[in-house]
Amino acid sequence: MSKQQITFNVEVRERVGTGGAREARKNGMVPGVLYGGGQDPVAISLKRGEVQKAIETGHFLSSTATLVHKGEKQLVIPQAIQMHPVTDQPMHVDLFRVDAKQKIKVEVAVHFVGEEVSPGLKKGGTLNVVRHAVELLVPAGHIPESLEADVSKLEIGDNVKISDITLPGDAEPTITDRDFTIATIAGRSAKADDTSAEAGEEEGAEEEGDEEKED
Repeated sequence: MSKQQITFNVEVRERVGTGGAREARKNGMVPGVLYGGGQDPVAISLKRGEVQKAIETGHFLSSTATLVHKGEKQLVIPQAIQMHPVTDQPMHVDLFRVDAKQKIKVEVAVHFVGEEVSPGLKKGGTLNVVRHAVELLVPAGHIPESLEADVSKLEIGDNVKISDITLPGDAEPTITDRDFTIATIAGRSAKADDTSAEAGEEEGAEEEGDEEKED
């Protein structure tokens, strides 16, 4: 399933600063700033409904969007979004101009498959996720929707490393000095085992005490 395309129809804000931002919100818009690409920053206003819809896709900050102004289109990557602490409504958006071939850093979510047949999980192990997302260096026009980590053959004590995940040919992790871990199949901790053993010993002692009382 491909990512839902995000499009913002924007207006250029003549008024900048707090007053301009407040006016934009009053008119049902979300104030923002467009910057990067070797050009000066531009104060813009985005339609609140379009911003909300983009947030609901679940990949607002990990995919590109098309910005449309008076028929002209510009590829951008959302850099940050400020939400209202009470209403949880979008308050401000920062957008960065990019070219489709330009490599950018972006976090891509990791999805796990094969959990239902993993021998380690079937034996009572637990999937311990170390990284829910991986930062990649990838062309802006080819950001993958997600990365797939297969745990179907893992036993307790096994792990999934970044080298086990198939990346798009034009993408690479930003961490290059080590083969970092994505997730592990963990068994019961030693502490849990010790606790169980202690509980067993206490039960045994109690049973012996009961037997002595009966005698």
